[in-house]
Amino acid sequence: MAKLFVVRSFAVLMMLVLVLMTLDLLGESGKILSVPGNDQGDVLHYITMRTPQIIARFLPFSVLLGTLIAFAGLSQNSEIVAMKAAGLSAHQILAPMFVASLGVAIISFAFNDAVVAPSTARLKVWQAAEYGAVAADGDVRNNVWVREGDDLINAGNVRGAGDSTVLEDVRIYLRANGGLRQVITATRARFTGDAWRLEDAKSFNVTTTTETKDHSLVIGEGITPDRFNLVKVDGDSLAFLPLMRAIDDLKAAGRRTDNLEGILWHKLSGPLSTLLMPLLGAVAAFGLARSGALFLRAVIGMALGFTYFVADNFALAMGNLGAYPPWIAAWGPFLLFFLIGETVLVRTEE
Repeated sequence: MAKLFVVRSFAVLMMLVLVLMTLDLLGESGKILSVPGNDQGDVLHYITMRTPQIIARFLPFSVLLGTLIAFAGLSQNSEIVAMKAAGLSAHQILAPMFVASLGVAIISFAFNDAVVAPSTARLKVWQAAEYGAVAADGDVRNNVWVREGDDLINAGNVRGAGDSTVLEDVRIYLRANGGLRQVITATRARFTGDAWRLEDAKSFNVTTTTETKDHSLVIGEGITPDRFNLVKVDGDSLAFLPLMRAIDDLKAAGRRTDNLEGILWHKLSGPLSTLLMPLLGAVAAFGLARSGALFLRAVIGMALGFTYFVADNFALAMGNLGAYPPWIAAWGPFLLFFLIGETVLVRTEE
């Protein structure tokens, strides 16, 4: 049964990837080839980066269809009836598929981390360049904000990394009791090892409305350069552990991370959704084939699976908006449909 389940699931996945990749190329190949210098090799390069995304997105759906196809065949040949007559319960019949789907989930997680995330990062950079030549990665970051206690630091440009980091067009907003008390501007700031030395600094006191100049002012003791190195983190382009470290760095810099935490948890709940598919598709397994309701049961199983995908995407969108906490956005649909599947199975078969 496990072999039957896995073979049909991956056969459906191959068919879906072939069809969806073909449809995707109908729109993108024209854009790629319209760039001077691009040829068939660039189209193939696009396929190698886009295919892992399609596999990752549609693997749970393929597992659902593979489950329905496997169960429909077993039910049509009365093999489910034979297993129940031998004394197996519904959960025992589903057990081999649960084990196989757990293996698929582990493979999916490793595939997402090792292949999908790097491919997504490269593809987004190429698409941002409109499929033209991709410039070498620069070390300049723009409009970076860092929060230290109640104070805010804004750097128009950040160059370099580590102790050689240089801030340009610097503005420091010093606050007290919820109000602004002083604004410091400087053309440049250099890291001295434990603080930042401002060049051509000007200080405006909000209370006295006076401005003073200081050609060399030291501020920001304890603020490390790495806090200026994070501008925007794309959760889909990072593997699980790098994304976790990036979230910790953003939190240390006083930035909001709710949407990234939702993506982080979904990197676990997404692959584990394959565990739900045998449960949601189990409605197609039980009952007599000659009752004439096999097609209807398969449709019900497919509807449950589709509803899960809709609820999962909706929860992620609400999490990105801040309406749901990250763990609810990632795990809420999984737990809800696990309970729904178990309820249907227990009420009808157990």
